[in-house]
Amino acid sequence: MSAAATKTANFRIGNESLIKVLGGASEKLSGLLRKQGRPDGALRVAVVGGGCSGLQYKMDLVDGPADRDILVESNSVKVVIDPKSALFVTGSELDYSDDLQSGGFKVTNPNAIVTCSCGESFAA
Repeated sequence: MSAAATKTANFRIGNESLIKVLGGASEKLSGLLRKQGRPDGALRVAVVGGGCSGLQYKMDLVDGPADRDILVESNSVKVVIDPKSALFVTGSELDYSDDLQSGGFKVTNPNAIVTCSCGESFAA
């Protein structure tokens, strides 16, 4: 293992006031992380420019937090968020639906003042 791989990230601990993971999302995330061989991994939630309303969510499975991230443990899963994205997601809830038309991970964000009809982007 290289020295870079063993370096510990400098991150902060947050709580569910930043983001709360609901039951459906927790079950799905736990299963996805186990399937990838990362039972101690996390979901990275980021807010990036794009989409029809100006901002959109980007989600990836990661091994753990990076430098400056905020780590939130909610409903038995870990979520990591960079400080800039945290400004946009504070107070949000993450859920999952198996619905064929609009299924997948969904963020309910109280900071979104405009959302698009497809539910994939927002403005804050």
